[in-house]
Amino acid sequence: MGFKILEYLQPFCSFLPEVSKPERKIQFREKVLWTAITLFIFLVCCQIPLFGIMSSESADPFYWLRVIMASNRGTLMELGISPIVTSGLIMQLLAGTKIIEVGDSVKDRALFNGAQKLFGMLITVCQAIVYVVTGMYGEPADLGMGICLLIIIQLLCAGLIVLLLDELLQKGYGLGSGISLFIATNICETIVWKAFSPATINTGKGTEFEGAVIALFHLLATRTDKVRGLREAFYRQNLPNLMNLMATVAVFLIVIYFQGFRVDLPIKSARYRGQYSSYPIKLFYTSNIPIILQSALVSNIYFLSQILSSKFAGNVFVNLIGTWAESGYQRYPIG
Repeated sequence: MGFKILEYLQPFCSFLPEVSKPERKIQFREKVLWTAITLFIFLVCCQIPLFGIMSSESADPFYWLRVIMASNRGTLMELGISPIVTSGLIMQLLAGTKIIEVGDSVKDRALFNGAQKLFGMLITVCQAIVYVVTGMYGEPADLGMGICLLIIIQLLCAGLIVLLLDELLQKGYGLGSGISLFIATNICETIVWKAFSPATINTGKGTEFEGAVIALFHLLATRTDKVRGLREAFYRQNLPNLMNLMATVAVFLIVIYFQGFRVDLPIKSARYRGQYSSYPIKLFYTSNIPIILQSALVSNIYFLSQILSSKFAGNVFVNLIGTWAESGYQRYPIG
């Protein structure tokens, strides 16, 4: 039955664009070049705002998840890698529980990958529709049917671009995985911006720089009490401080240190007597996959909770998933 399900989806998968496998061995320089091009396209999409939105400056319910999901609010990368990760999670779950059966042949794997890609595009469409309907970009009645449809099309095209960029790297044209590359880029961009941002913010005690390092020199130069200025640079609230930066660097160093840890399991050959070998297992064998899956699961719970809350506000069972409040046309979680 599982094979029939995948075969039924094959005609629909043929409509999706696909990156062909390389016909020759890709040299290292070419891989670096394709990886750089992929990264450049992703960064450009992160800076292109969605056309037609009225506002994206209000409370962001997905603020803490955007770094891991490689998304940027109000831009083409609004959804980030969430549809790809969600579709992969569900398809792997269905295959692991034998609800759908996937063989080891090339045809079966191709059908499975095509179904996963198709499912990812369906999730992209559903998330785009809900984002528009729930007022993430303005009241739908004020935007109009044409603008709402245009926003959905923009998010759909951006989701297809992310899918193709990830497939481009996985097919061997680049280095590593597109998902890992996008997450690492988003994290590095956030760290650099929080450390060296020249943006100024009025905190009530005067104008301060957002960047923690720049704020250190600014506070030492403007405060008469240097010790108090130094303490404020390390422990200031509601803005990036040096303790945040030092903790981030410490976590990076700890992860790099433990990345080299491994356990060598002795293996004895059953065919040849007296022949022994070892199989190394890294301490961080699962890498960042659990964090990505946890973030995708939480974002989808947020997503489902926001839909139910907008339609069945006040319902006891809906409130168990999450409680949302309205601020103008924007909804944000409160419990």
